[in-house]
Amino acid sequence: MENDKKEPAAENPYKLLGLKLTPVKTWAAGIPAVVAAFGDLIEEKTLLRGTRALFKMNQAGGFDCPSCAWPDPDDERSPLGEYCENGAKALAEEATTKRVTAEFFKKNSVFDLAKLDDFTIGKMGRLTEPMYLPQGGTHYQPITWDDAFSKIAAHLNALETPDEATFYTSGRTSNEASFLYQLFAKEYGTNNMPDCSNMCHETSGTALRPTIGIGKGTVKLEDFYDTDVVVIVGQNPGTNAPRMMSALAKCKKNGGKIIAINPLPEAGLMGFRNPQEVSGVLGNGGKLADIYLPVKINGDMALLKAIELLLLEFERKSPGAVFDHDFIAEKTVGYGAFIKQFETYKLAELAKESGVSTALIYDAAQMLAFKK
Repeated sequence: MENDKKEPAAENPYKLLGLKLTPVKTWAAGIPAVVAAFGDLIEEKTLLRGTRALFKMNQAGGFDCPSCAWPDPDDERSPLGEYCENGAKALAEEATTKRVTAEFFKKNSVFDLAKLDDFTIGKMGRLTEPMYLPQGGTHYQPITWDDAFSKIAAHLNALETPDEATFYTSGRTSNEASFLYQLFAKEYGTNNMPDCSNMCHETSGTALRPTIGIGKGTVKLEDFYDTDVVVIVGQNPGTNAPRMMSALAKCKKNGGKIIAINPLPEAGLMGFRNPQEVSGVLGNGGKLADIYLPVKINGDMALLKAIELLLLEFERKSPGAVFDHDFIAEKTVGYGAFIKQFETYKLAELAKESGVSTALIYDAAQMLAFKK
């Protein structure tokens, strides 16, 4: 009881579990991805319920994945495996049959809960009823839905203006739940609705708006399919956005090239075994990245300058064949000053600073300059 009266720490602790160094893999997805997806369902004790949900996730007439909601067109959605390991894990946690009851909170104070890491808390299960912490209390206590709504309403109605409220939500919230939540916030009278994704992308959005006029990407999914070259800088699709892999595979099938720039070799770009295809399940899949540039940490700017230096050289040898001067004149500013600084750059020095060989940089620049 003495611990119950102590103030909990401001941040949850964390534990590093099962870290080990292994050889770099040369491919990703395939059968192991399917096994991992169903392993999450088994761990959350929701194999039957979760499997039924997986067949509806990201399907027309179903629901969006709470992990990324990758926007495949309706006529291109596979009836099997229209999700990735991350999505299956997110769904498993939502569909879990594990329950955290009022009895659990009766036994564990706020101080005790604060000593648990996020992973442990997340694996305990779902709440079975609303809980609240009374003023001066040490334990969360159950409350009826009517009383919970009344408490929320009392606080919101006490504000001088709706804009004093912030309706924060997790980026893992489903699109369907977020839609209802934003309707509630707007009906209340405010659009203060940040979430963790919004906060993470605020810096890039702030930079993109004054430069290209919009705070997010300007391409459509179909652009990946038909483009000449895709350059992936510092992003691991196989880990962070696995469903992007099928779009990259389609780019390759249509004759496109892929350049991967990353200190870490991304297994999915080295070899992708698509679990939606027989060749991906039984065969070796296919290599996605045509060129891999193993840039050093903090060497990315030097690498980009080196590539630009070679593009300038190619353009001078073949005027108009590399740069779109009409686009530059109409859509950009400062081109002359930008180009002038390259007079002092040396390819060998930039290559050394980036950690990438001049031969690889030359191959990448040539692929960008002379597209199909």
